[in-house]
Amino acid sequence: MKFQSNEDIEAPIAEVFGAISDFELLERSALRRGVELQRTGDLAQPENGLAWDLNFDFRGKPRNIRLTLAYYTPVTGLALTGSGSGIDGRMEIELLALSPQRTRMSVQLKLSPSNLTGRLLVQSLKLARSNLTRRFKLRLAEFAKLTEDRLNRTA
Repeated sequence: MKFQSNEDIEAPIAEVFGAISDFELLERSALRRGVELQRTGDLAQPENGLAWDLNFDFRGKPRNIRLTLAYYTPVTGLALTGSGSGIDGRMEIELLALSPQRTRMSVQLKLSPSNLTGRLLVQSLKLARSNLTRRFKLRLAEFAKLTEDRLNRTA
């Protein structure tokens, strides 16, 4: 199962990369949404094996996921891989400078089952695909707007 979306952000590419790689801010956001997390690795050097163990409830069941930073290329993008609760996933975020003050953020999320439980979960997600795709794009647009607002306040 694959989700994909693009957003244009009115900010320089280096500033947008700073926003998507602000792992402390993203961790606090996850904690506010009820996700329990434990980080391993050094935030000062994220390319050296930064990972998180996440615990949360989804569709009435507890889920445990190990999220790992797969690649980290300053200014152009990063990728996260995750596995647990019967699902393997990969999220790639790529940045492209459209102009000195405009950046396109492309996000791609791929989910695949790794066992029978995962197959059942992915199948139920496929039934709700249109709703999930809409929510994915909405969440990405919201992140882009918040990033623009935060960068415009500090400028």
